[in-house]
Amino acid sequence: MLKVELLESFIAVAECGNMSKAAEKVCRTQSALSLQIKKLEESVGQVLLDRDNRGVTLTEAGEKLLNYAYKMVQLNMQALDDLKEETKQIIRLGVPTDYVKWYLESGLIEFIREFTNLQLVIDTDVSGNLFKRLGNGEFDAIIATHWHPQAHGELLFERRFVWAAAKNGNSHQRSTIPMALYPENCPIRAQVFANHNISMRPINVLLSTPSPQALCMAVEDDLCVAPIAEFRVSDKMQVLDAEEHKLPKLPMFNESFYVNPSAESKALEQLRGLLKANLSKMVIQH
Repeated sequence: MLKVELLESFIAVAECGNMSKAAEKVCRTQSALSLQIKKLEESVGQVLLDRDNRGVTLTEAGEKLLNYAYKMVQLNMQALDDLKEETKQIIRLGVPTDYVKWYLESGLIEFIREFTNLQLVIDTDVSGNLFKRLGNGEFDAIIATHWHPQAHGELLFERRFVWAAAKNGNSHQRSTIPMALYPENCPIRAQVFANHNISMRPINVLLSTPSPQALCMAVEDDLCVAPIAEFRVSDKMQVLDAEEHKLPKLPMFNESFYVNPSAESKALEQLRGLLKANLSKMVIQH
């Protein structure tokens, strides 16, 4: 029987053409590697390498074995991968639609690559819907926005939203204020209407979208005003004082990690740790 470990060492020697370099490649001493090649030669009953001062070359038997060695090592790796696929643990994660690109870039892709026994299934929605779906058992965990700390939530960071209008526009001066908002069940939208009162100008929602890019474009083109995350304010925008312009006050919002209690696992602990480890990078870059 040909052992995969011996074949891997043989492949390293064949590719490097040098016992010393091959030993470094497979993280073994040169004497240990030589012993492995000797065992392999005894197993096949053939001399596999010609050795001289310039290094090593394959014999005819070595050339023939090398083709089989590649196939056998590849089959071994494929078998292990297939078996791992069967035992992968699935984590169903919900994230806010407007932040999905951010979370992917800040560490979730790294998480998927690092923990190969896990399968991360991501779905996006507005935070209000994410909370409901978590309660219905559709998710193992969510990352969601709220204006108050919620039960079973672990604070990741706080996020400030501001009223933004086009820098040299006039949409914010109209008697009925044109507005772009996130969809129904979004906490930011909910707070706009909750804090709106009769002394303020009436609101006309011209755009309802989960896309922060669409909101920003609508503001920059002077179509409307919108509550924009502070980090998204561009040089084409101006920030409006809520009291001066008779707009609803916007509270500080928090971004928190929520877990379905019945889904607690070591895998979720790993995910939580990865998110916390990336917090500073996430906040600074976005």
